Amino acid sequence: MWEKTVHVQPPYNFDRVLDRLSINPLIDLNKDERSVKVPFYIKNEPLVVTVKATGTTENPNFVVKGTQTDLSEQALQQVSHILQWDVPLDKIQDHFLQTDLRDIFIEHRGTPLVLDFDPYYCLMKCIIHQQLNMTFAYTLTSRFVTTFGEEIDGTWVHPRPEKIAKLTVEDLRELQFSGRKAEYVIDTSKLIAAGELTLNDLNTKTDTEVIDTLVKVRGIGKWTAENFLLFALGRPNLFPMADIGIQNAIKKLYNLEKKSSYEQMEEYSKPWEPYLSYASLYLWRSIE
Repeated sequence: MWEKTVHVQPPYNFDRVLDRLSINPLIDLNKDERSVKVPFYIKNEPLVVTVKATGTTENPNFVVKGTQTDLSEQALQQVSHILQWDVPLDKIQDHFLQTDLRDIFIEHRGTPLVLDFDPYYCLMKCIIHQQLNMTFAYTLTSRFVTTFGEEIDGTWVHPRPEKIAKLTVEDLRELQFSGRKAEYVIDTSKLIAAGELTLNDLNTKTDTEVIDTLVKVRGIGKWTAENFLLFALGRPNLFPMADIGIQNAIKKLYNLEKKSSYEQMEEYSKPWEPYLSYASLYLWRSIE
């Protein structure tokens, strides 16, 4: 067992983090204890690390615990990356106080762009969520993980691509996947398992290069590629205009009778650069 205390540059509102994470029924968290269990892989070994907040938004401190002492430094780095502890939110907050999103950023001050716990899981989740309402999307993702993943101390760790690549369409149809979506999940996993699509290599590519790489894969469109950039790679300047939540949030923000056109949304969003990802996050938060 290992334990580390971490101080993060303020503002950082962990209670807002837990609020957003609680949307996903797979995530093992406790709002009262202000803690979350974070599952991921290091060198293909599944780990579960517990993160507990001990500070405040203006003095954010955390206790991080794990079991594999030999992997503690790598695990701590991974948790720091997932929870975006190294991103100074004060600069981003100051930027948005000069924009139309001022009130939303004041209300949700210190909310970071938390990443999905693993790039492969993020991509699978994005594919599964395509064109589904949020409730059923998370239900389907939960079935996927609890059927093919691994449970460690009561926390579910997502499956690896090598396992999913060996499934049949019928295996996923039993979970209520559509035939087409089952094909997308299995075929994409086969590409990853075979090394034809290396997700870690996408870290070094530009946003445009990542999108161009991913949309070549059958079943992955721009919406999925942009969400991967946001929630797997943590890119700061993404604004998925095709996202229904973003469209609804802008309609609410500007008291519009109908949803904006892409041209209008592009005009609204110009002052939000170079932090469009945070504009997206806070707009989502404003309607959740």
